[in-house]
Amino acid sequence: MNRRIALLVSLLAPLTLAAQAAPPAPAEAPRDDLVRVALDTDHGRILLALDRGRAPATTANFLRYVDSKRFDGVTFYRAMPYGANNGLIQAGITKDARLLYPPVKHEPPSRTGLKMEAGTIAMANLGPGTARSDFFILAGPITTFGDSFAAFGRVVEGMDVVKAILASPVSPTNGEGSMKGQMLEPAVVIRTARRVDPAA
Repeated sequence: MNRRIALLVSLLAPLTLAAQAAPPAPAEAPRDDLVRVALDTDHGRILLALDRGRAPATTANFLRYVDSKRFDGVTFYRAMPYGANNGLIQAGITKDARLLYPPVKHEPPSRTGLKMEAGTIAMANLGPGTARSDFFILAGPITTFGDSFAAFGRVVEGMDVVKAILASPVSPTNGEGSMKGQMLEPAVVIRTARRVDPAA
């Protein structure tokens, strides 16, 4: 019997050593953890899927404004063209700084893996770590943004609304610097911004 046990141990030993020497498994990429938010605007409904798994801080910041209803009544105030049938629309709190929360840390696309493509929603900023309430939605890909802005989700319904807002009239004189001639006139009101049950 002792001889059998010794033989079994000798057979298993290389397997045990191999298991001990095996390199650790690579860390898994962040999983999809999507939160849906509906923006009901003057031009129609835009349904967003926010990627809490890949951009947790940016998504939490946006949801803080949604849950406190601070986006209710704000506007899409800017339409920036970018080539033919492309560009972005921008919204956010512009009239009452008391409604702004502190800036959120920057989560660049190179870290999150989220791309600047058609339907992407990202935070506007004046530099990394300065984003607060202003966000924009892309009508098409804008790869030149690089890591400048934090993408955190995408449009899953309502790209026709995004494109309609992008094509809305703008003032030829309003706006400062590069934003001159990009200010919507009239601005498009976000009546409500609410979380949506995925099953709805």
